[in-house]
Amino acid sequence: MSRVLIKGTQITVPNSVGAGTSFSEATLVRLVNTATGTDRVVTVQETAGGTTVGTFTILRGSVEILEKQTTHTVSVNAGTDVLGAKIGYTN
Repeated sequence: MSRVLIKGTQITVPNSVGAGTSFSEATLVRLVNTATGTDRVVTVQETAGGTTVGTFTILRGSVEILEKQTTHTVSVNAGTDVLGAKIGYTN
């Protein structure tokens, strides 16, 4: 069974596409949407303000693990209720 290894401090995910964060060049990011009534759209870009790699919806009250390249940045469409932290896996 894998366990989550915390590698960074949890922060609020920026809510502007051009201002995304790489989470200190993380390849794995744990995202949690703390909202009780609002889903959010997560955007991953090649670099802050660069080409969009993809998007997905993080449902209210849910947790997702995002795998990305070190230079990719992450942002949400609105709000301050999505938090993220750099993680890894350990046995």
